[in-house]
Amino acid sequence: MGIVLDSSVLIAAERAGLNSKQAFNAILRKTGNEEVAISVITLLELAHGAVRANTPERKQKRERILQELLAAVPIYPITASIALRAGQIDGQSQASGIRIPIADLLIGATALELGYSVATENFRHFKQIPGLSIIPV
Repeated sequence: MGIVLDSSVLIAAERAGLNSKQAFNAILRKTGNEEVAISVITLLELAHGAVRANTPERKQKRERILQELLAAVPIYPITASIALRAGQIDGQSQASGIRIPIADLLIGATALELGYSVATENFRHFKQIPGLSIIPV
Protein backbone atom coordinates (compact mmCIF):
# COMPACT_ATOMS: atom_id res chain seq x y z
CA MET A 1 0.00 0.00 0.00
CA GLY A 2 1.07 3.61 -0.39
CA ILE A 3 0.02 7.21 -0.11
CA VAL A 4 -0.75 9.79 -2.76
CA LEU A 5 -0.04 13.30 -1.49
CA ASP A 6 -2.54 16.04 -2.17
CA SER A 7 -1.03 19.47 -2.79
CA SER A 8 -2.64 20.74 0.44
CA VAL A 9 -0.12 18.71 2.46
CA LEU A 10 2.86 20.21 0.66
CA ILE A 11 1.39 23.72 0.75
CA ALA A 12 0.90 23.41 4.52
CA ALA A 13 4.50 22.24 4.90
CA GLU A 14 5.74 25.22 2.92
CA ARG A 15 3.68 27.60 5.04
CA ALA A 16 5.19 25.99 8.15
CA GLY A 17 8.66 26.77 6.77
CA LEU A 18 9.60 23.16 5.97
CA ASN A 19 11.65 22.15 2.95
CA SER A 20 10.58 19.09 0.96
CA LYS A 21 12.85 16.68 2.89
CA GLN A 22 11.47 17.90 6.21
CA ALA A 23 7.93 17.66 4.83
CA PHE A 24 8.47 14.06 3.65
CA ASN A 25 9.99 13.08 6.99
CA ALA A 26 7.00 14.56 8.84
CA ILE A 27 4.61 12.68 6.56
CA LEU A 28 6.49 9.40 7.02
CA ARG A 29 6.45 9.81 10.81
CA LYS A 30 2.65 9.98 10.65
CA THR A 31 2.07 7.32 8.02
CA GLY A 32 4.82 4.76 8.50
CA ASN A 33 7.09 3.48 5.80
CA GLU A 34 4.55 3.32 3.01
CA GLU A 35 5.48 4.46 -0.48
CA VAL A 36 4.77 8.15 -0.97
CA ALA A 37 3.79 9.30 -4.47
CA ILE A 38 1.93 12.10 -6.18
CA SER A 39 -0.48 12.40 -9.06
CA VAL A 40 0.55 14.45 -12.05
CA ILE A 41 -2.39 16.68 -11.00
CA THR A 42 -0.63 17.51 -7.71
CA LEU A 43 2.42 18.44 -9.75
CA LEU A 44 0.25 20.72 -11.90
CA GLU A 45 -1.22 22.42 -8.81
CA LEU A 46 2.23 23.00 -7.30
CA ALA A 47 3.63 24.37 -10.58
CA HIS A 48 0.66 26.76 -10.71
CA GLY A 49 1.42 27.87 -7.15
CA ALA A 50 5.07 28.50 -7.97
CA VAL A 51 4.16 30.80 -10.85
CA ARG A 52 1.63 32.65 -8.68
CA ALA A 53 4.08 33.25 -5.80
CA ASN A 54 3.89 36.82 -4.56
CA THR A 55 7.62 37.30 -3.96
CA PRO A 56 10.74 36.17 -5.83
CA GLU A 57 11.93 34.34 -2.70
CA ARG A 58 8.68 32.40 -2.36
CA LYS A 59 8.75 31.57 -6.08
CA GLN A 60 12.31 30.26 -5.81
CA LYS A 61 11.42 28.17 -2.74
CA ARG A 62 8.37 26.67 -4.47
CA GLU A 63 10.38 25.88 -7.60
CA ARG A 64 13.05 24.19 -5.46
CA ILE A 65 10.37 22.09 -3.74
CA LEU A 66 9.04 21.09 -7.17
CA GLN A 67 12.50 19.99 -8.34
CA GLU A 68 13.10 18.04 -5.13
CA LEU A 69 9.69 16.42 -5.48
CA LEU A 70 10.44 15.37 -9.07
CA ALA A 71 13.60 13.64 -7.87
CA ALA A 72 12.15 12.09 -4.71
CA VAL A 73 8.79 10.47 -5.44
CA PRO A 74 7.02 8.57 -8.19
CA ILE A 75 4.61 10.72 -10.20
CA TYR A 76 1.62 8.87 -11.59
CA PRO A 77 -0.03 10.01 -14.83
CA ILE A 78 -3.74 10.05 -15.56
CA THR A 79 -4.30 6.81 -17.45
CA ALA A 80 -7.39 5.75 -19.35
CA SER A 81 -8.34 3.54 -16.41
CA ILE A 82 -8.04 6.43 -13.95
CA ALA A 83 -10.02 8.72 -16.26
CA LEU A 84 -12.81 6.13 -16.57
CA ARG A 85 -12.94 5.63 -12.81
CA ALA A 86 -13.03 9.41 -12.21
CA GLY A 87 -15.79 9.77 -14.80
CA GLN A 88 -17.88 7.08 -13.12
CA ILE A 89 -17.41 8.61 -9.68
CA ASP A 90 -18.20 12.08 -11.04
CA GLY A 91 -21.35 10.88 -12.80
CA GLN A 92 -22.62 9.08 -9.71
CA SER A 93 -21.73 11.99 -7.43
CA GLN A 94 -23.37 14.64 -9.61
CA ALA A 95 -26.49 12.48 -9.94
CA SER A 96 -26.67 12.72 -6.13
CA GLY A 97 -26.12 16.48 -6.16
CA ILE A 98 -22.45 16.29 -5.09
CA ARG A 99 -19.79 18.16 -7.06
CA ILE A 100 -16.16 17.21 -6.54
CA PRO A 101 -13.55 19.53 -8.08
CA ILE A 102 -11.94 17.75 -11.04
CA ALA A 103 -8.39 18.02 -9.65
CA ASP A 104 -9.36 16.35 -6.38
CA LEU A 105 -11.44 13.78 -8.23
CA LEU A 106 -8.44 12.82 -10.41
CA ILE A 107 -6.07 12.66 -7.44
CA GLY A 108 -8.57 10.49 -5.57
CA ALA A 109 -9.17 8.23 -8.57
CA THR A 110 -5.40 7.82 -8.96
CA ALA A 111 -5.13 6.69 -5.33
CA LEU A 112 -8.05 4.28 -5.74
CA GLU A 113 -6.57 2.82 -8.91
CA LEU A 114 -3.25 2.21 -7.16
CA GLY A 115 -4.87 0.89 -3.97
CA TYR A 116 -3.35 3.82 -2.07
CA SER A 117 -4.69 6.31 0.47
CA VAL A 118 -4.67 10.09 0.04
CA ALA A 119 -2.83 12.30 2.52
CA THR A 120 -4.61 15.64 2.59
CA GLU A 121 -5.80 18.56 4.65
CA ASN A 122 -8.80 18.88 2.31
CA PHE A 123 -11.27 16.41 3.80
CA ARG A 124 -14.32 18.18 2.40
CA HIS A 125 -13.71 17.10 -1.18
CA PHE A 126 -11.92 13.80 -0.73
CA LYS A 127 -14.45 12.36 1.72
CA GLN A 128 -17.00 12.57 -1.12
CA ILE A 129 -15.07 9.91 -3.09
CA PRO A 130 -16.51 6.46 -2.27
CA GLY A 131 -14.02 3.89 -1.03
CA LEU A 132 -11.13 6.34 -0.71
CA SER A 133 -9.00 6.05 2.40
CA ILE A 134 -7.96 9.48 3.71
CA ILE A 135 -4.99 10.12 5.96
CA PRO A 136 -5.01 13.39 7.88
CA VAL A 137 -1.55 14.94 7.88
